[in-house]
Amino acid sequence: MNSLFDWSLVRSFLAVLDQGSLLGASRQLQSSQPTIGRHVAELESQLGLVLFERTGRGLLPTEAALRLAESARTMQLGADALVRSVVGADQAVSGTVRITASQPMSCYVLPPLLARMRLSLPEIQIELVASNAVSNLLRREADIAVRMVQPEQATVIARRVGMVALRACAHQDYLRRRGVPRHPADLLSHDLIGGDRNEDTLKGFASGGIPATREHFAFRTDDLIVVWEAIRAGLGIGFVSQQQIRTDPSVIPLLPKLKIQPIPVWLAVHKEVRTNKRIRAVYDYLADALPRAI
Repeated sequence: MNSLFDWSLVRSFLAVLDQGSLLGASRQLQSSQPTIGRHVAELESQLGLVLFERTGRGLLPTEAALRLAESARTMQLGADALVRSVVGADQAVSGTVRITASQPMSCYVLPPLLARMRLSLPEIQIELVASNAVSNLLRREADIAVRMVQPEQATVIARRVGMVALRACAHQDYLRRRGVPRHPADLLSHDLIGGDRNEDTLKGFASGGIPATREHFAFRTDDLIVVWEAIRAGLGIGFVSQQQIRTDPSVIPLLPKLKIQPIPVWLAVHKEVRTNKRIRAVYDYLADALPRAI
């Protein structure tokens, strides 16, 4: 006897046992009579037993079939429980959802949102990857991404949820020491905080017609959290989101007429994982909450 026989053989056997005929079993399992017949014959061959007597009134179970039925029904209960647990685990609003977002978004925007979400979805655990690198959803490095660039993969669903407004700002101690710039061109006579290898700030100056160079940056870093802490420490004038400025009353926004291109925020998820109930729940919550927070 082969102990690894196909479970479908046992299903067909139980259906014939319950229905009393191949026709009844085929209707119950939505299969064909020849298929059911082959399954019963194969099971008899593997077990070395005759399970049904063929009579004019149908198929009558033998003593061996009746003995086998108890074990077969136990197998069926186990198989049904396995299916329910697998489906339930995939569809339950519980488990872990992995989010990746930029450092400022991870530090200053998402935590209060996730704290409120926790009240609505208490069975979901969040893994948050704070990174300015564009995480590849196709490789499942994250379930959901909050990004400042639009994903271009065809299999990724991306939704723009807002625009981050940037503002020049400085700590009040720095402004008392160096004065307040009144015009954008005044920035060139101040200590500026800008990128090291990242040239986004330089490009912003160029688009505004201000001839800034790398040497105008008294402090250079590509770490956006370090930029914010440098501003708060009074190292100079930097450029961060208005949300960050509002978190510290000692940091003063400057030059309200200075035009800085806002940054779009995209909420992205892979098409396949969006059908997962827990990921969809977090995605929908963020899609609703992020526009207001931004």
